[in-house]
Amino acid sequence: MLHNDVFEELMNEEELNKTVSDIAARINADYEGKELVIVGILKGSVIFLADLLRKITVDGCQLDFLQASSYHSGSVSSGNVKIVKDVTCNVKERDVLVVEDILDTGNTLSFVKEHLLSKGASSVKICTLFDKPGRRKKPVTADYTGKVIEDLFIVGYGLDYSERYRNLPYVGVLKSEIYS
Repeated sequence: MLHNDVFEELMNEEELNKTVSDIAARINADYEGKELVIVGILKGSVIFLADLLRKITVDGCQLDFLQASSYHSGSVSSGNVKIVKDVTCNVKERDVLVVEDILDTGNTLSFVKEHLLSKGASSVKICTLFDKPGRRKKPVTADYTGKVIEDLFIVGYGLDYSERYRNLPYVGVLKSEIYS
């Protein structure tokens, strides 16, 4: 169901599935024969991560979660990142792949990458479904990106506005009058 009064569709279910498959194929090639720890950033990455994980064929990959926040219920990052829930697995001397829904200002992912490296990770790469380089404040680049977008406020497929719209099976652009 499309709520035309609230948002316009950006990416439908079929496009999402193809994008996730393409990203997984690259990850499978890059990490073949390696031990991989996949760290999902809560909460937005959960749906993307679940679909991606089912397509990853790397033997023995481990899954963990980290929750970091810089939004604090708003639509604009505060810039102050805090870890709400840390990883519980040992990342020391392991290759880590951080999976996030969207790379926006880079504040959160820059902080998370440094945090995991400080725990002794051998490498930390970033996988994001969407990238908004026009909003970047920190020099962070995703190693795996589904789609580069303009400065749009998007929801669905795990992405939210004030904890709403995560359950949409597609991604839509939220109309500005909703969050302004």
